[in-house]
Amino acid sequence: MFGQLGQIANVLKNAGALKQQMEDMKNRLKEARFVGEAGGGQVQATVDGGMELVALRIDPDLLAGHDKELLEDLIVASVAAAQRAARDGAQKEMEALTGSMGLGGMMGMLGQ
Repeated sequence: MFGQLGQIANVLKNAGALKQQMEDMKNRLKEARFVGEAGGGQVQATVDGGMELVALRIDPDLLAGHDKELLEDLIVASVAAAQRAARDGAQKEMEALTGSMGLGGMMGMLGQ
């Protein structure tokens, strides 16, 4: 625990830099795109790092089948897959940020 006090002091000492790096990370994630697929790629959803759906592609052959329930399920599955990819991307960004500042152990202390 006492070793982590040094990390807390480091955070407080570098709060301004940390705030700027967090803002930069947020901007990078907002510009990032994460794709999720379902139905063997027949439906593709794209979300940004803020989990906002920015694009949805549906294979025209799937529409010709007129299977509304299948299409709905595939859309939900593809969006969920894209959101998982976005969460993973955000987690990697956070790990890179905290690691570069020597704060890796703090994430465990904070329950992350």
